[in-house]
Amino acid sequence: MTLSAKQSPRIDNISWGKMEIESIGLGKDFKLWPGGGREWDWSETNTHHVPGIQIVDIKELLDRGAEELVLSRGMFLALQTCQETKQLLEDDGIAFHILETKEASTLYNKLTDEDVAVGGLFHSTC
Repeated sequence: MTLSAKQSPRIDNISWGKMEIESIGLGKDFKLWPGGGREWDWSETNTHHVPGIQIVDIKELLDRGAEELVLSRGMFLALQTCQETKQLLEDDGIAFHILETKEASTLYNKLTDEDVAVGGLFHSTC
């Protein structure tokens, strides 16, 4: 299946340490946006559970057309989101949701089904 430039890929399956993404494939953690996505390699931006998701982590999603974001916290809520990241999203008027990973994937798929230009960061373990 080929996605349109505005369509975000659905999360087909998620379990501990494993995600399956429509038209992308299998992996552990993902960055998803309208028209595509890729595996999320934390080492690219030196991301750690604390302080968590940084502005640089969400920039790619916004640059690729995401108008609403779903940020996962991991299965055990270990992944934080930096206050600066939340502040930037609030200041720019971008709707965002920070949820446990399975809840985050459910909301993300719902927004995808509603044709929202949604982006997301998904961590499939702790």
